[in-house]
Amino acid sequence: MDVKDIIKEENLVYKKSEVLTDNVMHYCPGCTHGVVHKVIAEVIEEKDIQDKTIGVSPVGCSVLAYNYIDIDWHEAAHGRAPAVATAVSRLMPDKYVFTYQGDGDLASIGSAEILHACNRGENIVVVFINNGIYGMTGGQMAPTTLPGMATSTSPFGRDVKLAGNPLKMTEIVAGLPGTCFVTRQSAETAGAVRKLKKAIRKGFDNAGEHKGTSFIEVVSTCASGWKMAPDAANEWMKDNMFPYYEKGTLKDE
Repeated sequence: MDVKDIIKEENLVYKKSEVLTDNVMHYCPGCTHGVVHKVIAEVIEEKDIQDKTIGVSPVGCSVLAYNYIDIDWHEAAHGRAPAVATAVSRLMPDKYVFTYQGDGDLASIGSAEILHACNRGENIVVVFINNGIYGMTGGQMAPTTLPGMATSTSPFGRDVKLAGNPLKMTEIVAGLPGTCFVTRQSAETAGAVRKLKKAIRKGFDNAGEHKGTSFIEVVSTCASGWKMAPDAANEWMKDNMFPYYEKGTLKDE
């Protein structure tokens, strides 16, 4: 007997977006990427812009997003997604163009690209996943690693005197004239996911109205990189990440 004969569609609590592929996600248990993929796919489906949306994913865990969200994608070199998205958006101004980047990508090797794209006000949406480390390559210290936070390259904790302070990218880009919407959200609870979806929807709405750059940070967990169980990682994020990376909208024009 087919499962569809047992579970009726009208009784399902959640129906998978048609914009999501049927591929089984490879992400670690508790990873935030899958939730954010789901939200982006739902927004694209609800706006009926699947054939008008182009995603740009660079190096890192985010690189395989094209396996799960069924739209046109363009892969970029490490950190260069905003530069590639700039070209795509300028060549095809009728498209909805977004980048999907991690903190090791956006805040480190790609810091120049993101700052200049935001300063110019390129008509793109930036989805920025901040889990405080380099997740894919072994959990090394990133520009967003918290003071005292242990990583594979800072086993005794980040020393601010040696490595400097963590970069608050959302606060930085909020001060640039080209950004029209800058917000910091999360995805650890149903309520947080609803707020995140509202923010991503607003970013795509802004792109459709050619308002400039929308920047959406998602404070996230990396249970495997943090060497924690998923539930413990969520609690650690609440106790440590949220006080430093305060959630909320910094700019909305």
